[in-house]
Amino acid sequence: MSILQKAVQAAMQKAVELAPDAFIPGGIPDPLIAEGHALIGAPVSRVDGAVKVRGAAPFAAEFALDGMAYAALVYSTIARGRIATLDTAAAEAAPGVALVMTYRNAPRIKPVPMIFTQPKAAHGDDLPVFQDDAIHWNGQPVALVLAETQEQAEYAKSLVRVTYHEEPATTSVAAAKARGMEAAAFMGEPLDVRVGDAEAALAASPYRVDAAYTTPRLNHNAIELHAVTVAWDGEELRLHDASQAVAHTAWSLAQAFGIEEKQVRVTSPFVGGGFGGKLLWQHQVLAAAASKLAGRPVRLMLSREGVYRVAGGRTLTEQRVAIGAADDGRFTALVHTGMVAMSPHNGLAEPFIMPAKSLYSAGSFKLSVEAVRLNMLANTFMRAPGEAVGSFALECAVDELAERMGIDPIELRRRNEPDHDPTTGAPFSSRHLVEAYRMGAERFGWAQRQARPRMRREGEWWIGMGCATATYPYYRMGGGAARITLTREARVRVEVAAHEMGMGTATVQAQLVAARLGVPLENVTVSYGDSAMPGTILAGGSQQTAAIGASVIAALRALFTDLLRLGGHGTALDGLHFDEVRGLEGGLCKAGDGLRRASYAELLARAGRDELQVEGQAAPPLEARHWSMHSTGAIFCEARVNVVTGEPRVTRLLGSFDCGRILNAKTAASQFRGGMIMGLGMALMEETQSDPRNGRVMNPSLWDYHVPSHLDVPPIDVIWTDLPDPHAPAGARGIGEIGITGTAAAVVNALYNACGTRVRDLPATLDKLLG
Repeated sequence: MSILQKAVQAAMQKAVELAPDAFIPGGIPDPLIAEGHALIGAPVSRVDGAVKVRGAAPFAAEFALDGMAYAALVYSTIARGRIATLDTAAAEAAPGVALVMTYRNAPRIKPVPMIFTQPKAAHGDDLPVFQDDAIHWNGQPVALVLAETQEQAEYAKSLVRVTYHEEPATTSVAAAKARGMEAAAFMGEPLDVRVGDAEAALAASPYRVDAAYTTPRLNHNAIELHAVTVAWDGEELRLHDASQAVAHTAWSLAQAFGIEEKQVRVTSPFVGGGFGGKLLWQHQVLAAAASKLAGRPVRLMLSREGVYRVAGGRTLTEQRVAIGAADDGRFTALVHTGMVAMSPHNGLAEPFIMPAKSLYSAGSFKLSVEAVRLNMLANTFMRAPGEAVGSFALECAVDELAERMGIDPIELRRRNEPDHDPTTGAPFSSRHLVEAYRMGAERFGWAQRQARPRMRREGEWWIGMGCATATYPYYRMGGGAARITLTREARVRVEVAAHEMGMGTATVQAQLVAARLGVPLENVTVSYGDSAMPGTILAGGSQQTAAIGASVIAALRALFTDLLRLGGHGTALDGLHFDEVRGLEGGLCKAGDGLRRASYAELLARAGRDELQVEGQAAPPLEARHWSMHSTGAIFCEARVNVVTGEPRVTRLLGSFDCGRILNAKTAASQFRGGMIMGLGMALMEETQSDPRNGRVMNPSLWDYHVPSHLDVPPIDVIWTDLPDPHAPAGARGIGEIGITGTAAAVVNALYNACGTRVRDLPATLDKLLG
């Protein structure tokens, strides 16, 4: 970014900060917040539940197309170098093989724009795909085999013979550090915050803690494997993809193949888990290229090993957290710095300093992230990128400081609760973290916790309690749009290029639309997962509900305006403006006056329409620049450690959340619990193991990479404040990612309270607890 661009950006930010609240989206609270509705917050079962239970929900690898061929990938076995020989003759002669595609015969593909480089870019790296003989990571695809059956393709790929000219590669963290570190950024913003002289304040503090923490690489393991079914019709490309970014994928593939965006259609009606991993990787590009080369539809489904080789996960971190405190426990200095590993060809640093930017009031701050470069698969988003691992280090350090000062960990957090954003100075849009802690402590029985470790023992088990703060920013990305169709029968169809990955998107949006329009829930259909629909909405950053919600609000303004303009004359609504009416009992009424009402049937009849269709474009997402907006919460854990073996077990978890208004109690509880289970896995077992000699992932399966099973997961209780954020659509902030934040720290803090051993290097396996 040039000096001029930075200056313009800074000026725009200052203008947004200083603008009157009414000029900012959310400055006038959503009427749905004050008026309420029985559907808002109701525990409605997911509208797609029955379809999935019947097995009638089509996933990306379940679309059967005439003449379809099946693909399998061959992966490199070196971290860096060039292909020396590539013998595909045996594979091409194998039964059922249609072709073997390599860099030698692949169609010409332009560089696929890397995520963050352009508004609709979604690719994990900036590398050419099958355009040359260069190898950039151990596991990079080097050949694609296409056959009549999947079994034939898998057998034939074993016949491909590849040799390499190896080149020096950086495959260990120590070697990467020796090559030097660089300043890191996230979403175009530098990861560096300085307020005062934190190091000097730390040194002068009567109480301080200064510790190092590490987190390993982590891999995506969604239930549904990454898959795509592809077909060309002339110069038009159609994909059924497992995607959380259909519009971004369509645009990106259009760039890759040199066609218009409208010539690519991506559908993704159901996704069996995304968590940040189901963006655009090489397998979608390769499937489209193979389909073009073979002249027939192609299905490519990655194996579990293939996901580890091709789709990135969370990168490793090394973090330093140092906190200085005065005699009364108030923080005088907060230092959170460290390093992340990235590939030479991607731009996503793990922004672990994000929680430290807003959680605690301190006299000074020093927050920064640097990056080293390893020859490895590009890392990417994984549920709460930055916050998940950053909250582990920060919240463990707060726990250690509380013990050192003889203050209850919750009380220490309360004493450092800010009344405005401590690093930006912005006012909070809504913040009730202290209340969440109060509710959670009472429900969990925190008063029964022993202040010192090894004070509670049952048989061979020490038992302890721990807590930690959860936090995740409110995001609403630009590009949101929605189309709404209303019929005389008061039936409503909403179309938006959004995604359903198990979180209940369609259900919650149907509830909101039914409440806003005053129609029964069963009258509303929400269609999604299709790039032909309006909007450029990414299912990520816990922002999809807000992005769709703002888009629907814009579309409803257009709908109400047209209904009043075309059919309102001569009715009880004559002369009213769109913001003066509300949906009620299958029609519109004057806000606060249900007697001034006209049904949708009457309004459409007067307009001479059987139905009315409108589109709306969401306002720019300025609210998060004007206010400091965050979901927060408190995680409580009870854990035990075996006196003999050091085995850790978690016996209870509770999450108490402040995320604004909860829109659906059932789907929200599921989201919170799911995030907490991922945090449990991060705390106790998950770790991608890479051979430092050659960069190869050594545990690319669920046999070797451990995720929590049913027996690992204890009872999980979730509660929430349910206090609306006046500046967010429907008063709701994101909930999809906050559950994982704070959970690893709460677990590790509970383990310490049980046995007296602090674990600063995840995962907290039994060997680290013996002592």
